[in-house]
Amino acid sequence: MVDILHSVGIKSPAAPVYAALTSVEGLSGWWTTDTRGDGDALGGEIQFRFGPGGFDMKVLDLDPGKHVRWEVIGGPDEWIGTHVDWNLNQDDGYTRVLFKHEGWKEPVEFMHHCSTKWAVYLMSLKSLIETGKGAPDPHDVKIDNWN
Repeated sequence: MVDILHSVGIKSPAAPVYAALTSVEGLSGWWTTDTRGDGDALGGEIQFRFGPGGFDMKVLDLDPGKHVRWEVIGGPDEWIGTHVDWNLNQDDGYTRVLFKHEGWKEPVEFMHHCSTKWAVYLMSLKSLIETGKGAPDPHDVKIDNWN
């Protein structure tokens, strides 16, 4: 198994970052404007839709201000059964987001694309929290024909 790993520091307390990872309003402000579901309850499901398709996540773990974990239950075959994990650590006025998209069966070409797009969206999350304006799909940076 292989994982996508990223880290970003956001000049903010952890609470607003956590809210952006668990509320439909927050998620639609940095990942995709077409977000539905229940991201702030254990067992809740969240639907994320993009131009070429989408993903469905089940909320597996919530530790307010510290941790969020999802399981991918719908989407491309490569994503099904993988986990998206967010650890938040406060340090000197910043919240460090340690991001992991784990459990990929193999490092296929689509994984390379997804790694870059996760980085794009993490920068959108940073921008949303620090400036009040993210760049969710369809306003995100397009990197190739997969978007």
